[in-house]
Amino acid sequence: MSAQSTAKSPAKSPVKNLMSEFPPARENLVTLANWRTQPYSDWSFHNVRRVLPTANIAASKHPVPLESSLTEIGRVGFEGNKGPTILRDALRTTNTNGFVVLHRGRIAAEWYSSGMDGLTPHIVFSVSKSICGALGGILSDKGILNPNRPVTDYVPEVSSSVYGGCSVRHLLDMSVGISFTEDYVDPDGDVARYRRAVGWDVIKPGQSAMQLREFLATQKPDGKPHGHTFHYVSTNTDMLGWVYERAAGRALSDLLGEYLWTPMGAESDAYITLDAEGAMRAAGGICAAPRDLARFGEMIRQRGVADGRQVVPGWWIDDINDNGDPEAWARGEFAEMFPDAAYRSKFYQIDRKRRTLCCLGIHGQYIYIDPISELVIVRVAAEPIPLDIKSARGWVRGFAAIVRHFS
Repeated sequence: MSAQSTAKSPAKSPVKNLMSEFPPARENLVTLANWRTQPYSDWSFHNVRRVLPTANIAASKHPVPLESSLTEIGRVGFEGNKGPTILRDALRTTNTNGFVVLHRGRIAAEWYSSGMDGLTPHIVFSVSKSICGALGGILSDKGILNPNRPVTDYVPEVSSSVYGGCSVRHLLDMSVGISFTEDYVDPDGDVARYRRAVGWDVIKPGQSAMQLREFLATQKPDGKPHGHTFHYVSTNTDMLGWVYERAAGRALSDLLGEYLWTPMGAESDAYITLDAEGAMRAAGGICAAPRDLARFGEMIRQRGVADGRQVVPGWWIDDINDNGDPEAWARGEFAEMFPDAAYRSKFYQIDRKRRTLCCLGIHGQYIYIDPISELVIVRVAAEPIPLDIKSARGWVRGFAAIVRHFS
């Protein structure tokens, strides 16, 4: 496996010819009703702007160069979710759309499919949370945000909801005592109602047409104290995005562009999805190019520095590594997936001894950051199951195998 050209090319599925005709044949038509399902997601996940309203996140006019120092890693072996495999086969058989490995800041390997390339924005789902977590450090360092203040200091409209009793830090660390079940496949559950509120699903007759901010203001407590348990709930990050906007008096997309994407040296504009009233989905709506995701991971690995410039404050990265709560994590719902991990400011610390950080999103999105081996690994994908625990464990084993290869 080696790098291939990343010149801009039309995002078109070579297998299904999705959305390639004018108008597309019915079987090739991607709509709001099917965009998150296979085979349509092989096209839609890197053409989200053709499906949903979005706001732009500006890249740099002077991108940080990514030089190449290619290494053959296609035969690196590991225990995948269906047994022993090698990286080359795993990429071809798991709905992977893009894969980038940086070693010491240089491209060591790169692979794409389904019309993708390194400059094409792909939806990263909950990797968006980590990107917004990094922005929180920037805003805190500038004195715009105080993570220890109550949420209602910024957004008093949610005082009667669960967010009326928690701090910004609780939002950052997913430790809000909220009554919400993050079940991606229940058609009548909390997530289904949430998706309708953010404009990601068709609203059928008789269903609520509530928008995102109104939806946030209706969330209720589960009776547990804030700060006690890691409880993964996406609405917490949307609430955080609203706090950022109120604290700064600016749209989230503008904050991400000016304070993160541009100074980081991103090469391609990113973008973020909107609801019908323009509320931005901080929790999972960012779409970004694989090479820029690699730049983001490299910046985190370098303690917030990109091309000699301090973008995210170093103390914020140190805090992520040092101050996650392993006891809160152990009480949470992901402890079985990643034992002995911790979570801080929207980053998973999956190996606390190595200070390995991970950003994860449903349908197979990852940024894996291993400082000891000086590696950053990015994967974007269109896996059919939103949260496949076996697949997640398999890919983390694959990333660890790549780390060993370079060690």
